[in-house]
Amino acid sequence: MQGLCSMYVEAAMDALRHAYQAMPPVRAMQVEVEGYQAPWLKLRAPLAANVNDKGTAFGGSLCSLMTIAGWGLLQMRLSLEDLRAEIYVADSQVRYLTPLRSQLQARARLRDDGEWAEFMLTLRRRGRARTQVLAQVDLDDGQAACTLEGRFVAIAVG
Repeated sequence: MQGLCSMYVEAAMDALRHAYQAMPPVRAMQVEVEGYQAPWLKLRAPLAANVNDKGTAFGGSLCSLMTIAGWGLLQMRLSLEDLRAEIYVADSQVRYLTPLRSQLQARARLRDDGEWAEFMLTLRRRGRARTQVLAQVDLDDGQAACTLEGRFVAIAVG
């Protein structure tokens, strides 16, 4: 994955940006794709569009941003494999650790990048596969404001 041509990664990120813009809730959150630096897909969203009555980040926005970061990571990686699939979050566990009073900065990665080859083999053979994703929203100092552990499912299409 790290040896991939940056042109392919940028094309996959552009496709991801378009996919996010096609989702009204994601568009309303003003989510931006910050970049991909293996193993992390990084997203951001302004606090002003995701604020609660206390002036901190809305919990629903935090959970949503981490979920769509995980979804986007798989979408991008499947695109790089030239494979189309519908991706769903099957279940997740979220932990809110501390209030966030600044821009939302999320990042997601596979729990075990070494399982990607098995995930792809299963998806190609059976038409569906699942994997674990870890995501978090960071404070300005890099510590986690909240975390998500999720199981995502991909179902091949086409």
